[in-house]
Amino acid sequence: MPKLNILIAASEVVPFAKTGGLADVAGALPKALRALGHDVRIVMPRYYIVDREKYGLELMDGELGVPMGVMGEMWAGVYEGRLPSTEVPIYFIDHEGYFGRSGLYDDNGEGFRDNDNRFIFFSRSVMQLAKKLQFHPDVIHANDWHTSAIPMMLNTIYAYDPAFAHTGSLLTIHNLQHQGKFYKGVMDILGIGWDHFYELEEHGGVNLLKGGITHADAISTVSSKYAQEIRTQEFGWGLEGLIDINSYKLHGILNGVDYEEWSPAVDTLIPHTFDSDDMSGKGLCKSALQQTFNVPQRAEIPLIGLVGRLVEQKGIELIATSIHRLLELDIQIVMLGAGEKWAEHYFSDIARMYPDKFGCFIGYRNDLAHQIEAGSDLFLMPSLFEPCGLNQIYSLRYGTLPIVRATGGLDDTIENYHNDGEHGTGFKFYDATPDALINTVGWAVHTWYNDRDGFVQMQRNAMSQRYDWNGAAREYESLYRRIVHGRKGE
Repeated sequence: MPKLNILIAASEVVPFAKTGGLADVAGALPKALRALGHDVRIVMPRYYIVDREKYGLELMDGELGVPMGVMGEMWAGVYEGRLPSTEVPIYFIDHEGYFGRSGLYDDNGEGFRDNDNRFIFFSRSVMQLAKKLQFHPDVIHANDWHTSAIPMMLNTIYAYDPAFAHTGSLLTIHNLQHQGKFYKGVMDILGIGWDHFYELEEHGGVNLLKGGITHADAISTVSSKYAQEIRTQEFGWGLEGLIDINSYKLHGILNGVDYEEWSPAVDTLIPHTFDSDDMSGKGLCKSALQQTFNVPQRAEIPLIGLVGRLVEQKGIELIATSIHRLLELDIQIVMLGAGEKWAEHYFSDIARMYPDKFGCFIGYRNDLAHQIEAGSDLFLMPSLFEPCGLNQIYSLRYGTLPIVRATGGLDDTIENYHNDGEHGTGFKFYDATPDALINTVGWAVHTWYNDRDGFVQMQRNAMSQRYDWNGAAREYESLYRRIVHGRKGE
């Protein structure tokens, strides 16, 4: 089959800039698509944190003209580089006024007031850059609200531009909670015409993600379960009706993970490597982890790990409400994360109250995240919603059995324990309540103490699972081709 020209637009890309899972996808999917033979290009903003020298970025000749509606034409520079260890080109839109800031979207949690103009400018820049490069994409792959203007522009401003004669669009929703809501005057900047206002209108203002959903040729989410969930009131964040109407073009594609980085057999950030045929190194990693968190080095009790943002979405209030009852069990818990200030202070206090049972590191360290995955026996993820989730997939590979709420990608990737001991890769609960969380942790702990053979078999089951990017890339490839055929009326 013919190769595709694919242009991926994202507000963040690993390793250049990251706040969440979007960056992981934007940094990994292009490599896998390139391996399938496609011509893939990436575009992202050039924030101050993107080190031009470190990544060998080169300034392209000539400035890029970017029409901004009533603001007139603005100008940007463009830097070109490569994804590390690949030949995938990545272009950085350079505009000091919009992107010359330390934060990507906010400053100390306060969103930049001109985020609407910033990302409309970026979206228009993507279109203009494609023309400058004379790159004719078969598909432009937009991500989240930041680039939701692209499908709108493709169907309006650029509808009759020969550079995009057969170009289709895919919009991936990584987290529906964030939608890009602004005042209605944004229409004058967006430039698609006020006759399209009704497609974006929400409570008298503009919702950029709403417009993207309406105009995109296809919509995807980062797991099959999440694609179902966002059609419901519980998970739809007010857009469930619109998404349900557009469900004919909705697809769920589970994110992959990079097993060259997240595998205990090759992990250079853990003290001892291991694999399913020889788990002895895991016990040594556990002992080292207990030492790191200054809790007693007890091999006989289950050690539960947590890594993630200390925010409501991740179920942090559930954990806070349950923690005293959890620590009545004969267990240890180690936590790595940062987020809401009350949570940071609360769990620091818990560590002081239970020095033999609870260890806490406020902040983020990649090496420590790897060590928690390797050294823990169980991994707790009680998310209120989880579009995909990666830590539970990492945990599977490290033989660290996940305890998860059955939502989104957590439900898709974890098979519940069966008492026959032959099946299952973790422990799931359904209600977002302290009792459900406590009972499921208790179930996992009971299995540890009373069915060790079943527990070990589950570890082997877990370590045999694979969710790599090759499979995900083939699903995206199939979806891209459907978009192309639809655009051409085939």
